[in-house]
Amino acid sequence: MNILLFLTPKKDVAYLFDDFSIRQALEKMEYHRYSAIPIINRNGEYVGTLTEGDILYYLKNNHSLNLLESEDENVMNIPRHHDNKAVPATSDLSEVFQTALNQNFVPVVDDDGTFIGIITRKNIFTYLQKYMKE
Repeated sequence: MNILLFLTPKKDVAYLFDDFSIRQALEKMEYHRYSAIPIINRNGEYVGTLTEGDILYYLKNNHSLNLLESEDENVMNIPRHHDNKAVPATSDLSEVFQTALNQNFVPVVDDDGTFIGIITRKNIFTYLQKYMKE
């Protein structure tokens, strides 16, 4: 089965650019109520995943939890605990399912490494629930 059937396309996904400030990242995450968000560069390539915890620990350890001190600081200065593993658009369903066991979303990239969207666990569970009813 084609994994693109599960894809939430890039145009419908909130993401950060790798040149955003920490403040911009927090504002976008707060607006969308996300606890984790993909980071891409200006060429559209997937760079990694930023979590609320990554930001919190960075602010605690480097800025005494003072957001104003980090307002102009680049989001890429934050050490990330874990980047969600991206899969190629040509992956099979079992690879996506296996990857989704450890991540709440799976970034999908095309043959050139360009970020094209995500597959959420919710989309996978919805499919499985429908499949099990048949």
